[in-house]
Amino acid sequence: MAARVEAATMGGEIDEEESDERGSMWDLDQKLDQSMDEEAGRLRNMYREKKFSALLLLQLSFQSLGVVYGDLGTSPLYVFYNTFPHGIKDPEDIIGALSLIIYSLTLIPLLKYVFVVCKANDNGQGGTFALYSLLCRHAKVKTIQNQHRTDEELTTYSRTTFHEHSFAAKTKRWLEKRTSRKTALLILVLVGTCMVIGDGILTPAISVLSAAGGLRVNLPHISNGVVVFVAVVILVSLFSVQHYGTDRVGWLFAPIVFLWFLSIASIGMYNIWKHDTSVLKAFSPVYIYRYFKRGGRDRWTSLGGIMLSITGIEALFADLSHFPVSAVQIAFTVIVFPCLLLAYSGQAAYIRRYPDHVADAFYRSIPGSVYWPMFIIATAAAIVASQATISATFSLVKQALAHGCFPRVKVVHTSRKFLGQIYVPDINWILMILCIAVTAGFKNQSQIGNAYGTAVVIVMLVTTLLMTLIMILVWRCHWVLVLIFTVLSLVVECTYFSAMLFKIDQGGWVPLVIAAAFLLIMWVWHYGTLKRYEFEMHSRVSMAWILGLGPSLGLVRVPGVGLVYTELASGVPHIFSHFITNLPAIHSVVVFVCVKNLPVYTVPEEERFLVKRIGPKNFHMFRCVARYGYRDLHKKDDDFEKRLFESLFLYVRLESMMEGGCSDSDDYSICGSQQQLKDTLGNGNENENLATFDTFDSIESITPVKRVSNTVTASSQISGGVDELEFINGCRDAGVVHIMGNTVVRARREARFYKKIAIDYVYAFLRKICREHSVIYNVPQESLLNVGQIFYV
Repeated sequence: MAARVEAATMGGEIDEEESDERGSMWDLDQKLDQSMDEEAGRLRNMYREKKFSALLLLQLSFQSLGVVYGDLGTSPLYVFYNTFPHGIKDPEDIIGALSLIIYSLTLIPLLKYVFVVCKANDNGQGGTFALYSLLCRHAKVKTIQNQHRTDEELTTYSRTTFHEHSFAAKTKRWLEKRTSRKTALLILVLVGTCMVIGDGILTPAISVLSAAGGLRVNLPHISNGVVVFVAVVILVSLFSVQHYGTDRVGWLFAPIVFLWFLSIASIGMYNIWKHDTSVLKAFSPVYIYRYFKRGGRDRWTSLGGIMLSITGIEALFADLSHFPVSAVQIAFTVIVFPCLLLAYSGQAAYIRRYPDHVADAFYRSIPGSVYWPMFIIATAAAIVASQATISATFSLVKQALAHGCFPRVKVVHTSRKFLGQIYVPDINWILMILCIAVTAGFKNQSQIGNAYGTAVVIVMLVTTLLMTLIMILVWRCHWVLVLIFTVLSLVVECTYFSAMLFKIDQGGWVPLVIAAAFLLIMWVWHYGTLKRYEFEMHSRVSMAWILGLGPSLGLVRVPGVGLVYTELASGVPHIFSHFITNLPAIHSVVVFVCVKNLPVYTVPEEERFLVKRIGPKNFHMFRCVARYGYRDLHKKDDDFEKRLFESLFLYVRLESMMEGGCSDSDDYSICGSQQQLKDTLGNGNENENLATFDTFDSIESITPVKRVSNTVTASSQISGGVDELEFINGCRDAGVVHIMGNTVVRARREARFYKKIAIDYVYAFLRKICREHSVIYNVPQESLLNVGQIFYV
């Protein structure tokens, strides 16, 4: 395998001899470069397209029931009560409501989400930030512009190209033209994320409270307070065991939810046969027309309750990462969809005969002989549904954190087998407190249902708008198809949204307040992070100043290695000049470390580090960029420092092999996988090697260079770097110091008052309570050196 290295000389020019030699090899290297690009394309396809056998696909479809469809499956517990909170005035309204439920399930979960939105996953990852990551790879819409073109060479960095005059290219240019459009897109994503977080609060509340409400049906003497208490106990227990993860008990989820679906479908068929088979006429959409023709505000506002039949689709998309799309589609079409239709039809048949039982339609429609077994199954299903939503919330918070849109919180990996199973302690306890407050505060399903519906419909609207851009930029669909999808989705969802507006004062305000609070936190954090990054970019130290100091940097170079952490992937950060102007000494080897998050779901370990030299060799200064995807974690057992030095040593060894084609003043960059480098070094002159060279602050165009065995032997190439390897090893043995900036960000005096409040108070408070970088990177406290500085933004 070939390793890529990029480069240019210090002054940006290449020696004439070197240029002639490269020109003579150009044809051969073009073929090698083409074959490498084909290999990279093959690897990307392996990440995107996975073939599954029929048996394995059925097994995955069964397992997806417990993780993906728990929330959607428990909706029959509370839909009819929230649709008719004031009772049923006309028996024909039941048929109209059932018809609306049938076609809502068909249009939104089945057609839109399962067969369209789920295909817009980012290498299997779902959620609003996964869609945003796809857009960031196809257009320069990130507000923090820290990407480099070498990042695009990752095997997980997949994107499509457009024709210059295509509709997609025009849309891309329109988005990139103004910063305000990029900001508006980010705010749209944050709104959707905040609503899903609100969903993580409301789903456990309404699901568990509705399940516990079954106690009053067979035990009528029990008060509502007892039901609320039971629900709160279940919720506290649920959130208290989150730190164990779902790996140990996850195998139970699918059987529980599968048993739930079979049970509600069986009871539904029983009720249709026993009470009223005429409800099946609701499959005709004409009854929707008649339902609204009878008029009245109550029928329009009843859409808020009907919309609860499609809640859970946002968790469906966010939890997509555990299973292939085909498995999710099979599970919905074969099991979930028909079982839900039978369950709702059975309840409708029952309340056609007993309209006064609409408040407890689900439990009262259960035959007496199986009541208590169904109560246990319903409670277990409600817990599974809540768990799925909580897990989806953790995943979205992790994605937001990786995009610089959430304060640094602790993220714990709870499974050795599955990368996506994580636990966020701070968010868990916040969710628990707010969930208990909602449950105990409202005490009934109706107001919680109104709040739940408001959150879900806003998430659907956000997803529709993001999908419009995905269809244009990623899928490159014809504008007519995009228009049809967008208009149909917005017509249905705006209709539901208009109905929810009437219920803002009846509980619908809750998700708006919760989302506003989280949106304020996320936006202020991102704004402060952006301004700090811009300040660092503008205050970078010029390379001419560094070179003017000489190899000693104007100081005493003491034995040891200094790892200077910075957010800049290019240039010398301001913290370094601040350090050397206030202290009389600096370490013999200096490595600028940048930990960068990319808009990809993961960065393979062998492609994690990007190493390059800063300045001439005798300066002993390097840069190491550690790249992570939004799903990657900084785990405690990761030896970050060890892997960093391994990458640095590999770089020096490979650099010594290329000395025949460059001068000592050249700057190098290794962009290949570590395994590829080991293969190259281990096989001597049997392999071919792609090498390039780069300037100090940017990587120029790739220049292929073939390593010819009869020109320079492997032993002579490697020997040139032995002295420097020994020198770095000796410095490492002398001690490694982690130098981090203890930065205080303040608003300028002339800044407006709201900016001062955001930066000086809100952002400062968030930075004070969030985790330090030293904790995230597992830096030993005894080798940590903080450099204080103030940024005025």
